[in-house]
Amino acid sequence: MATNDKFEFSAKIYQTGINWCVDVPREITNALIIEKGRINIKGRINDFSFTKTLMPVKNSLHRLFVNKEMMLGGKTALGQVAFFEIQQDYEKVVKQYPVPDLLSQHLKENKLSTDFDCLTNSRKRAILKYLNQLKNKESIVRNIEKLIVQLKNKEKNVRVP
Repeated sequence: MATNDKFEFSAKIYQTGINWCVDVPREITNALIIEKGRINIKGRINDFSFTKTLMPVKNSLHRLFVNKEMMLGGKTALGQVAFFEIQQDYEKVVKQYPVPDLLSQHLKENKLSTDFDCLTNSRKRAILKYLNQLKNKESIVRNIEKLIVQLKNKEKNVRVP
């Protein structure tokens, strides 16, 4: 999943409320890890380095807020088009846990893969973290079976143990 791909785009800096910002193309944000809606990045604006977080906007693209330091360093201004180069900032990405083979198998057998994928990222991460810490197969199977029952019953707060 980890990639060091750099993405480039140009965008016109505009103002929303009191903030300056640009919209980041969806094809770029779709290739990055989203954590609670946000995307941690590092990048450059007209060759000036920065570290920021792309913020989600309801029914729109992720937004990159451009502060005064970035404007001065990037030698740009409100209303001008700036060149951006961004990439995922993995130092800020929350640890990802692998999906155990037994879980994948049970989800497929019960046709619940989509239901599991629809859980929030934090819920999935908590479940995967717990399952990955278990040592014996019986405990793993017992907890997966509990999870399968919860998913089948469409319970709101799916969890293990």
